[in-house]
Amino acid sequence: MKISDIYKKNVYKVTQTDNIKRVLEVLNELSLNGVPVVDEGDNLVGMVVKADIYRFLIDPGHYDTCPVDWVMTKKVLTANEEDGIKEVAKKLRDNEIVAMPVIKEDKVIGSISIEDILDYYINEK
Repeated sequence: MKISDIYKKNVYKVTQTDNIKRVLEVLNELSLNGVPVVDEGDNLVGMVVKADIYRFLIDPGHYDTCPVDWVMTKKVLTANEEDGIKEVAKKLRDNEIVAMPVIKEDKVIGSISIEDILDYYINEK
């Protein structure tokens, strides 16, 4: 089974200059653990997850004005539509990450998370 059947295709993306407060609000509103970070050309430049933001919040700062660039992961692991579900699950687990962007021709076309994979296995017939 490939992830093309389960990844989120309506992916929400943020830019490096979006502030952390707004990104955390979006993550909570949409019940997401993470979102891809793209540049002006919609090219992937990073990934930000709630855990990145929470680690940042441990130290006092300007959370409502700091850009995502300060907390995002810049070395992003990605998946493509043809990757197998178990292969992606292993990549997430081995790298201790909760979500990754799905890429096609260097553009973000979706995202896949641990929750997506768990939902698939829970609902598998």
